[in-house]
Amino acid sequence: MSVIVPALNEARNLPHVLGSMPDVDEVILVDGGSEDDTVETARRLMPGIRVVQQNRKGKGNALACGFAAAKGDIIVMIDADGSTDPGEIPRFVEALRRGADFAKGTRFVASGGSADITGIRRLGNKALSLFVNVLFRTRYSDLCYGYNAFWAAHLPIFGLDHTTPRPASGVWLWGDGFEIETLLNLRVARAGLRIEEVASYEHRRIHGVSNLNAITDGLRVLRTIMREWPRRPIPNLEVEVAAAAATVAGRRHRVSASMRTRAAASGRKPARAGARGVS
Repeated sequence: MSVIVPALNEARNLPHVLGSMPDVDEVILVDGGSEDDTVETARRLMPGIRVVQQNRKGKGNALACGFAAAKGDIIVMIDADGSTDPGEIPRFVEALRRGADFAKGTRFVASGGSADITGIRRLGNKALSLFVNVLFRTRYSDLCYGYNAFWAAHLPIFGLDHTTPRPASGVWLWGDGFEIETLLNLRVARAGLRIEEVASYEHRRIHGVSNLNAITDGLRVLRTIMREWPRRPIPNLEVEVAAAAATVAGRRHRVSASMRTRAAASGRKPARAGARGVS
């Protein structure tokens, strides 16, 4: 299992995030050019952490670089600001073990919630979720939440670019910003993968100020939806999905066996948590 943590000047938040990390195979910190001691703090707190420098700017590019570097069968994406709880990771992994291809975090089911989302962002998220559900025949309850996990074998379906250098003009490439969560959700749905929503609680950022802008980032999300509709062809989609399905079947058994072994060694039962299907 690989946990991807994009970070930009998050040194003060890392003690909480890394200190709450459950037993995973690797944690990859993707640094966006931090000017504080984010990288040094991460290495001090977790000597075995892998640090990757993203080649452009933005959360989307950071995730793409982290995904490309991951070695695990399962990839989990969380935030470095303390808003997403690493202790919930077993819930997402359990959803994948039960048969999901993509475990989608949601704040808007009975046991989920948020201490951070504003009324305007909540309303915008609800409207965008409804719009996507109508266009893409999905049942997402929380389109714009970035706490997700998936089988690494499905990475080709996303079609993310982690090699192109940042343009000299400084313009962000498409998918490099906060629209990345929506892009992943849409491409997973278009590929016909099995999605399960997993209840999650979003905490307030511990230190610092968020880079999220409800209006500009909301417009990028809307533009993402329109770019993906009509259903733009994904190269070799059927071949990629079939190949990934065969790979995931074997890895699901291996991950389940590994978790049983770890639980037996620690004297604990493997964590289980409720989730519901959405697609």
